Amino acid sequence: MGAVSNLLDSKGYDVLTVRPDQPVREAIEQMEEISAGTALVMDAGEVIGIISERDVFRKVVLDEKSLDDVKVQDIMSSDLTTVTPETSLDECMQLMTEKRIRHLPVLRDKQLRGIVSIGDVVKYLVVEKDFKIKNLETYISGVM
Repeated sequence: MGAVSNLLDSKGYDVLTVRPDQPVREAIEQMEEISAGTALVMDAGEVIGIISERDVFRKVVLDEKSLDDVKVQDIMSSDLTTVTPETSLDECMQLMTEKRIRHLPVLRDKQLRGIVSIGDVVKYLVVEKDFKIKNLETYISGVM
């Protein structure tokens, strides 16, 4: 089973970040530009929260608030579960399942290193398993 660092090596380290004092509309526009469903909220170089499309829908749209008046800090989730580059993907899956979350910021010494989503983890595990199956098939074919 791979580690978060292996997954980040294959998918990349880029993470969309926004400021807590930014209007939600600006954050959503940034997310839309790169087809991201989430953005990490940074203040003074430190991750302080996460905002998702779901947060915007539930906390702004359904409450009929203005995207221009509501700030990111008003709707972000600040009780973050994070992992390190050394965390196993099995542990990531377990954390996401237990806590019912879809994204895990990757930190080392409080410094942002990346983010992994449930989709990233599943995709990586499928590719890894396919690779192992092909190797076993090759081995078996050579032995027979």
